Amino acid sequence: MKNRNQGGLVFSTEQGRMCPGCSQPVDDCTCNQASQPTGDGVVRVSRETKGRKGKGVTLVTGVPMNADELKAFAKVLKARCGVGGTVKDGVIEIQGDQRDVLVPLLQEKGWTVRRSGG
Repeated sequence: MKNRNQGGLVFSTEQGRMCPGCSQPVDDCTCNQASQPTGDGVVRVSRETKGRKGKGVTLVTGVPMNADELKAFAKVLKARCGVGGTVKDGVIEIQGDQRDVLVPLLQEKGWTVRRSGG
């Protein structure tokens, strides 16, 4: 974080709000853009209980979205399953064994989906 003495342009009458990191308009800011995740193009749906005291969660990995889109998509999946969940390190975690519900939803998006694990 910049010190107050270092200053930085935060608003311009011509451009509007400015990014303090790169001094570009917020719409054109490139300093915080996350790169598109790369992979083999397969979305994998698995179930895991490790480190959760026996409680199972469904993991969805390989979804080709950036962090903000992934969080919004996880919200849609949680609502369709009627359970809770989270996004950690680019992996969507949905509570319970929801593989039978998630695979058709992911295939509707046009992705190649595989069930992995037991």
